[in-house]
Amino acid sequence: MEIHETTAAEENRNLPGKPTTLWFDNTPETHFPVLEKDLLVDTVIVGGGIAGITTATLLKDAGQRVAVIEARKIVTGVTGHSTAKITSLHGLIYQHLHSHFGEEGARVYADANQTAIETMASLIETKRIACDFQKRSAYTYTDTEKDLDKVAKEVQIARSLGLPASYVEATSLPFAVKGAICLTNQAQFHPRKFVLHLAEELHKAGCAIFEETRALDIVEGDIVEAITDKGVIRGKKVVVASHFPFKDPAFFFARMYPKRSYVLAARIRGTLPDGMFYSTSEPYVSVRSHPTDKGDILLIGGQNHKTGHVRHTSELYRAVERLARQRFDVESIEYRWSTQDNVTLDRVPYIGRISPLSQHVYVATGFAGWGIAHSMVAAIILSDAILGRSNPWAMFYDPLRIKLRDTSKLVTQNLHAVKHLAIERLIASESFDVKTLPKEAGGVIKAKLKSTAVARDDKGDLHAVSPACTHMKCIVTWNDAEQSWDCPCHGSRFSIDGAVIHGPALKPLEKKAP
Repeated sequence: MEIHETTAAEENRNLPGKPTTLWFDNTPETHFPVLEKDLLVDTVIVGGGIAGITTATLLKDAGQRVAVIEARKIVTGVTGHSTAKITSLHGLIYQHLHSHFGEEGARVYADANQTAIETMASLIETKRIACDFQKRSAYTYTDTEKDLDKVAKEVQIARSLGLPASYVEATSLPFAVKGAICLTNQAQFHPRKFVLHLAEELHKAGCAIFEETRALDIVEGDIVEAITDKGVIRGKKVVVASHFPFKDPAFFFARMYPKRSYVLAARIRGTLPDGMFYSTSEPYVSVRSHPTDKGDILLIGGQNHKTGHVRHTSELYRAVERLARQRFDVESIEYRWSTQDNVTLDRVPYIGRISPLSQHVYVATGFAGWGIAHSMVAAIILSDAILGRSNPWAMFYDPLRIKLRDTSKLVTQNLHAVKHLAIERLIASESFDVKTLPKEAGGVIKAKLKSTAVARDDKGDLHAVSPACTHMKCIVTWNDAEQSWDCPCHGSRFSIDGAVIHGPALKPLEKKAP
């Protein structure tokens, strides 16, 4: 590992924007209690993001007593780092679905997501949720000739499925595009304001929300036990909506992979684009505006990569900044943040029973970067299942599905994990002098056949932990912009001193002597 004259700390200080999301900076912190005694409810929800809270809301509105468990603070995970588009247009998804699942499968996906938009709009109206909800058109555009046929095909398939799709050659973006698919009557909002309102309603209705309470296991029987680090909550049903399932009897870790992406929120001179935009070519670019007290702000995101596969993530923020300044007249960059999503083998989320043997435990995961609408899809499917109602989308989203055409992806994905688990455990190490390690820099070193993950914080204090992820022992990678240890196999993330930031890992990295 090279030690540059410009230290890692200086590099990070020079990154654009305040290191937080727009959504956090204008909403209050939550102060829900820690679980202090065992509890019996109708349904236990694990995960305090939009999927968990909306599922809890639908069940509460149906008369159930619900408890929500969150390992940290609600709406501080993936939901709080979303770009918050509520849309059925997910890149160029429909031609993939049409070839993979046929017309009927593609139609189910389209219907589920359109219904999710309508359901969220109805909730916002009836519950009078002030969350900056705005109807917008969504666009997937290409600025290269080679993708024009794909865009045209996407329009054709989307229209055949009943979606409000059209082909356009001009948009409100300040640069030319070759062509785009446009879906009208889509939406955007402030995700944290939305979820916090629902959480407060749950609390007032007598449904418990527990923060700083980590679920560790689920024991299934006629009454299901959700075992936490603070006690046990029992219920007739349990929903695992913790983004990556901490309980994994169906080997979800082998059937999806985690990816990260980066967002800047910028003040722009002149008129902002009208709509939500996503590009077809890599590196993908996401654009949407959002109203604030000081005027509209533009969210620009991209630079997707598999979690743990890029160490100098600060360079990815800079790549987003370069693109933003090339394409827009940027006055200032106010915020920066990153987010993480899980992608399934066939690009369709897993929503339903968590395993073939389970009758009372459900899961929602694998939203592939389009988790706002799909969280509502999950809430509808899971609440229907728990309340004993049939659902027209349930079979399509069934987590237990697997197609023969997915087996090659399954093998490739898991060979990748084996590489990190076996080979890199033998060779993982870097050459640097710990004594001269700059602030906010880190890496894995090997001494006497034992590896240690070492990093310095922003004060210069040295932290040393085991580099073996506590999920399945893959070797973690230092993430310089986020100051975290990231697992390249299944996406677990840990703080500089080893505390769990992001599952599926449940235990912290073992601390070592610096």
